[in-house]
Amino acid sequence: MRSIWNGAISFGLVSIPIKLVNATENHSIHFRQIHLADGGRIRYRKVCELDEEEVSGGEIGKAYEDADGTMIPITDEDLAQLPLPTAKTIEIVAFVPADEIDPLQMDAAYYLSANGVPAAKPYTLLREALKRSNKVAVAKYALRGRERLGMLRVVDDVIAMHGLLWPDEIRAPEGVAPDSDVTVRDAELDLADALMDTLGEVDMDSLHDDYREAVEELIAAKASGEAVQPSESKDSGGGKVIDLIAALESSVRAAKKSRGEGEGEAESEEDMADVHPIKQKTQQKSAPQKSTPKSTGTKKSTASTAKKTTQKKTTSKSTSSAASSKGTSSANSAKKQTSSGSRSTTKKKTAAPRKRASA
Repeated sequence: MRSIWNGAISFGLVSIPIKLVNATENHSIHFRQIHLADGGRIRYRKVCELDEEEVSGGEIGKAYEDADGTMIPITDEDLAQLPLPTAKTIEIVAFVPADEIDPLQMDAAYYLSANGVPAAKPYTLLREALKRSNKVAVAKYALRGRERLGMLRVVDDVIAMHGLLWPDEIRAPEGVAPDSDVTVRDAELDLADALMDTLGEVDMDSLHDDYREAVEELIAAKASGEAVQPSESKDSGGGKVIDLIAALESSVRAAKKSRGEGEGEAESEEDMADVHPIKQKTQQKSAPQKSTPKSTGTKKSTASTAKKTTQKKTTSKSTSSAASSKGTSSANSAKKQTSSGSRSTTKKKTAAPRKRASA
């Protein structure tokens, strides 16, 4: 990577030669201005207001505009004579915990590369000291004509520097918070917590610029002469007053569905949401149908009565048959008793003559 600044880190009495390299890059798609009539490119020319003539870069200098409009010329030699100790030095002024740095102060990011073999040892010393202390270094440096504030921290095995805004460059958030007092219920907080848990964590490397990809596809389609189909814009619901509870519940369901969690629950809740109460007219129309269960009940009662009658007849028949059988058995027993009685009488008559004979 190409360095944009060469200097040294001042770490007490230790000096570490370094090169400053951009840690970020801009992937935004830039457009040119053109003349719609013929497609010619529109260019800006630097013209002097006094003589209305175009001026080249070599004839252009710097000046400070005073309150009354007076221009005060400032040359590079004037700036070079100023006592600026950080002109070529990143001067470390303190080591503080990382959470003491307000993220609002964060600006551009750079990598600090050791410049040459002799710089490797002190560079590694500073890197390991930052790792072990779990602190960041606050430093001053000069870049592009002004002194700046920076924060040094370790990224992998490299020392990175974040440009910081000066504390007086951070504006106070006055008038930004809602004017009215708003009370948040515990149920709303619980749903917000559930949504946060459902969304969970994300791999930062997986995030990308969808809009830039869409612009690139648009440019490629137009370059090849293809027809561009307008995409459907999704209504984000911005500026609408909504039911916060319903919106949070829908967000939780959508997050679970996108992650493949709770699909059955989401479907059941969606099915329940489609159920509507039956209208009164429909109930009046369906009222005559209530007689059908009554007729069915009558049929059932008739059938049960018939069954009971049949059971009674069967019982009477079984009773009569049982009585007849009892009668038959009693008659048979009477006959048996009669026959047995006649037999005993015959025996008695037979036994009497034998007694006479013996006499």
